[in-house]
Amino acid sequence: MTRIAVDAFGGDYAPEQIVEGALLAAELEDVSILLTGDEGRLKPLVSGKAGSNRIEIVHAPEVVEMDDEPVAAVRAKRDSSLVKGAQLVRQGEADALVSAGNTGATLAAALFNIGRIKGVERPAISTIMPTAAGFSLVLDVGANADCRPSQLVQFAHMGSIYASEVLKVHNPRVGLLNVGHEPGKGNQLAKEVYTLLQDTSLNFVGNVEGREVPSGNVDVIVCDGFVGNIVLKFAEGLGATLLGMIKEEAQRNLVRTAGALLMKPGFRQIKKRMDPNEYGGAPLLGIDGVVIIAHGGSNAKAIYNAIRVAREGVQNNYVQIIAEKMAR
Repeated sequence: MTRIAVDAFGGDYAPEQIVEGALLAAELEDVSILLTGDEGRLKPLVSGKAGSNRIEIVHAPEVVEMDDEPVAAVRAKRDSSLVKGAQLVRQGEADALVSAGNTGATLAAALFNIGRIKGVERPAISTIMPTAAGFSLVLDVGANADCRPSQLVQFAHMGSIYASEVLKVHNPRVGLLNVGHEPGKGNQLAKEVYTLLQDTSLNFVGNVEGREVPSGNVDVIVCDGFVGNIVLKFAEGLGATLLGMIKEEAQRNLVRTAGALLMKPGFRQIKKRMDPNEYGGAPLLGIDGVVIIAHGGSNAKAIYNAIRVAREGVQNNYVQIIAEKMAR
């Protein structure tokens, strides 16, 4: 069984939506869930439900709040649901951790309790972004606002390994997010990273402009966490806005409404492809264990998919593969 620790009190809709998602995921083949949090509040939500036979509650009375200072909260709240989940991974009692809570605190809890893969300078948050061609893996999207060139090169290696081993992309194309295609474009960081990536064994295809991100011309897009987080949040906002605009225009008159009804299956499929809840969570690459960071607003479907992503990560053994390749 793949044992996955789930922070039951992380996220805007905890614990109800977290527990509901965990119950759904408990019915996946070869998965058992360790729910961390206040046992008194969790028991009534779990008892007697389908899938509850694969769920164990690990009592953790404290909660790391979304607005807590990450490092201070992790150090002070050793009995929190988040820290307890990270400890379970460190102790070998869980194979992965899933949390929709405070992103900075999840990063800190993973670093302090699980640790980095040897040779990795900094972990990176990676996320799948839907594109016209399918998807691209973008990293870093928020763990590191300021980076050195060597760190972005490591992000490229880890992203390529994850795309190959978990997402099953053959020889992933790696691109560097920049303001132009030419090698001399961009700030000093981008110029240095470009030169370094040229000398790697990666399938580096050069610079990628922001407008090309949705096209899917590359499989892995590398950037620092400051830029990556802006790209991610902009994409989420733009997607929601466009869907809202389409819905509004479709309701302006009967002719448009009739046409929209004919197109409804297509619109539904587009909405599904753009829905962050379908992708579940973002793997924290570079940590010596599988850690999945889910969106703070995750509903039950998102938690289910985050647990599914965690299971795939464990089964594909990407942490060990990254460790072996980074060592070389």
